[in-house]
Order: sequence, then structure tokens, then C-alpha cells
Amino acid sequence: MHNILKRSSTRPLSVFNVLVLSLLATTLFAADTLPNPKGSIQKFQYQKALQESQNAIGKRLSNFRLTDASGKGVTLHDLHGKPLILSLVYTSCYQICPMTTRHLSKVVEKARQALGKDKFSVALLGFDSQFDSPQAMLHFARKQGVDDANWYLLSADAETITALTKELGFAFFTSPNGFDHVVQATVIDADGVIYRQVYGEVFDTPLLVEPLKELILGRPQPNQTLLADLINKVRFFCTSYDPASDSYHFDYSLFIGMTIGAIIIILILIFLVREYRRGKRPRQA
Repeated sequence: MHNILKRSSTRPLSVFNVLVLSLLATTLFAADTLPNPKGSIQKFQYQKALQESQNAIGKRLSNFRLTDASGKGVTLHDLHGKPLILSLVYTSCYQICPMTTRHLSKVVEKARQALGKDKFSVALLGFDSQFDSPQAMLHFARKQGVDDANWYLLSADAETITALTKELGFAFFTSPNGFDHVVQATVIDADGVIYRQVYGEVFDTPLLVEPLKELILGRPQPNQTLLADLINKVRFFCTSYDPASDSYHFDYSLFIGMTIGAIIIILILIFLVREYRRGKRPRQA
């Protein structure tokens, strides 16, 4: 299986990004080809695949019916209520999918430490409907060490996979070694709307954690009190990434600085109001 994109921005494409990705796509387009059963060459449309992936951002996913590792039916609507990370793999892959899953697991743990263990969900979906059975998904997860990581391990029939991958903007094609596909993890918000795409089998930690941080701490939550919303806002601004340790931590100095700044502003306002009122008082003869 060929890796399509190792690293890329998860934000909508700027003019600069389009130019860079055009050069990248041109190189990969020439280097990577897929023989079809008739023996002719079908070139993988790299830039088209990337653009379709980006175009999926902002779209609400349909309520597809899937199957979990125990054989129980589950729908995408069942996973609503908190952000979801959805990664597509095929279980017979021997290199890229395992590498991608192991790296995703490491970043997920960092996100859970920073944002809370139950604040978002993670799911692996096998897109090879012929072989990615619930048992195969469980075996794959065990080999990558994520079978006890509280992840959803999902399978689906061919019709569902075709429709769901289209909505996700996830392109894949059969190849002599299995599949060529976009190496992509999708961040979906609590209402089932695609929020970000993260590319590559190894990607920088903030590319995944920042979108989750925005969804969990930066947005008002249902039935949230004013105090809880205020606490989340403080956590949002004070939870920062440390490149040296490749982890997130709560920076108390930012909180202290914000508090001191707020106190200073309040004191200045009080002073100005008092001076204004003093100036309005009638002078005694």
C-alpha cells in the first residue's frame, strides 16, 4: 500500500497551500500508478483525492449502520454527543495502516491527558468489506495495542463503505499489494459534521489535538452552566502545546496573567467612573 500524503495542513486550502500541494501531487502522480485488470495504467489522482477530502469538511454525515467488534449493530448517530476521530484502515495491510494506527494511539493518549479521557471518541473502520470482519478488526486492534483503548472497532458492508467513504472524501483503489488510499483521520464534531482532516501515517500532535480542543473547550456545550463555560474558556486559552516534550499542559502563568489583566482593567474602569461622577457634581458657591 502506498502512502499518499505524509503531512498536510488540516485547514481549508489557501492559495499558497494549493500551489505547494499541486507540486507535491504532480510528483506523486508521476511516481505512483495502479495497473487495472486489463493491464493498462490508471494513475492515482492525488490532488483530486486531496481536494475531495478537503471539500468534505463542513458536511454532515448520514446515519450509516455499522457493526462493532462484538457483532452488534451501531449507527453513526449512536456516536453523536461528543467529537469523534474516525480512521479508516484495512486489516490485511502489513505496514502503513499498523504504523498509522500506532501513531494515532499515541496522539490520542496525549489528547486525553490534555482534554479528558471521556471528552471524545475514537473509531477504526475497516474499508475492505470483503475481509474486514468484526473478528478481523479485533485482531488488528490487538496487534496494534489498541484493543483495550476504549476505541470503536467498526465494519460495514460494501454498499455502506462506498457511500460513507464518499461522504468522508476518502479515496481508495485496489492495487497488487492491497489498496492505495489517502492516509486520513477525520475529526467529526458532536453533531456528526466533518470538522477537520488530518493526513499522514505520522503527523504532528497539534494537527489532531487542536481541532479537538476547539470542539471540546472552545464551543458552548449543551446544558452547560455559565460557570462551566467560563472554566472551559480559561482551559482553552491556558492549555498549550510544548514542542520540547511533544505534549500539552495547563499553563498557570497564562491564567495568572489573564486574572491580573482583568483586575487591572476593572480597577481602571472603577477609577474612570469615579472621576466621571466627580466631574459631574455641581460646584458649591
